[in-house]
Amino acid sequence: MTESTEELDPEVRQLASKARDLARHGDADTLAAYVDAGVPVNLTNDRGDSLVLLAAYHGHREAVAALLERKADPNQTNDRGQTPLTAAVFKGETDIVRTLLDHGADPKAGTPSAVEVAGTSGRQDLLELFRGK
Repeated sequence: MTESTEELDPEVRQLASKARDLARHGDADTLAAYVDAGVPVNLTNDRGDSLVLLAAYHGHREAVAALLERKADPNQTNDRGQTPLTAAVFKGETDIVRTLLDHGADPKAGTPSAVEVAGTSGRQDLLELFRGK
């Protein structure tokens, strides 16, 4: 279930904004504590970017792992159809790609898919990782 900030009262909106900042900056321990305290693990911003997508895009493997361990959806798309895996492929974050795959990310999900982005980027190493997934 995706929870949008628009549905929350101002105090909770501020907390949600802080959680998104933690994901962008990779503060895995504090982010995990926020989620453990009740911040929705699949919280999104106004563009549909989830916490795990933000952490993946900004190259924070530990934050991605902490969110996935708390049941973040590795295949949740944003408003443009992008997944956390697509973001990690786009940014060349191989360790994050592996972490997402280990937690059930589908390389064929999203628009464009991670497979498509890896193909257009010439990332044969990532295409090999995706074989059989």
